[in-house]
Amino acid sequence: MKACARAAGERLPLVRPSARQPLAHSFVKVGTLASQHETKCVVSCSIGVSENRAHRIELRAEHILPATEDHVVKAIDAINRGQVIAVPTDTIYGFACDACSAEAVNRIYEIKGRIHTRPLAICVSDVPDISRFAVVDHLPHGLLHSLLPGPVTVVLKRGENSILERSLNPGLDSIGVRVPNLDFIRSIARGAGSALALTSANLSGRPSSVNVKDFGDLWPNCSYVFDGGILPSGRAGSTIVDLITPGVYKILRDGSSRDETTAVLGQFGFVEV
Repeated sequence: MKACARAAGERLPLVRPSARQPLAHSFVKVGTLASQHETKCVVSCSIGVSENRAHRIELRAEHILPATEDHVVKAIDAINRGQVIAVPTDTIYGFACDACSAEAVNRIYEIKGRIHTRPLAICVSDVPDISRFAVVDHLPHGLLHSLLPGPVTVVLKRGENSILERSLNPGLDSIGVRVPNLDFIRSIARGAGSALALTSANLSGRPSSVNVKDFGDLWPNCSYVFDGGILPSGRAGSTIVDLITPGVYKILRDGSSRDETTAVLGQFGFVEV
């Protein structure tokens, strides 16, 4: 896929609510289907999209996979087709899609029940990739490499030369960028050749997920759920720091790495505001 070459991806076939029928979630049931030739695990979900209408969806075992190198290609293919996947990060589980697909980004908002005025962060594979999407010229040499990869979201100005699709976080001239310290999600971003839009895998306002079971009612909205086990970092998420202004920083969310982040920034002479 050419980075940010298209403005929209394919829409997921699993759930098709209209604008007047917001997603609602009722239960998840895991069972086993046996036949003469095979036994398959099936996740059955009843998802109500209105008071008078419900869909019963089966998400087969081949769509719930270990977050291992063997399955990176499947994840990349889903991203390139404009679909949403669930992935572990170095903090919590997240929903990810192509940050340059307006339709895929909108799908994440629908799944989470999130208002569009709340921005999404992006995830890139390596620190040098950040300059493709945000302004970094004002930062001291070595600062970003000292913070990342790691559980930190750096907020930077998008700038005139950013190749991000303008439909991502419209009206904002800044963007939060992550390079998680986890090979699986970084390999997906590298293989897709673009940035991933990334947000926590939960309904808006609910606790973050450290286990795939925490968001089991949302599985059918994803083309794949990649299971990385129980994540050890707790539910705090990444530390969010604003680095837009030269020489100063502002912590926007404490997250799981505030002390380490402020220590690094202090070493580079940055002052908190």
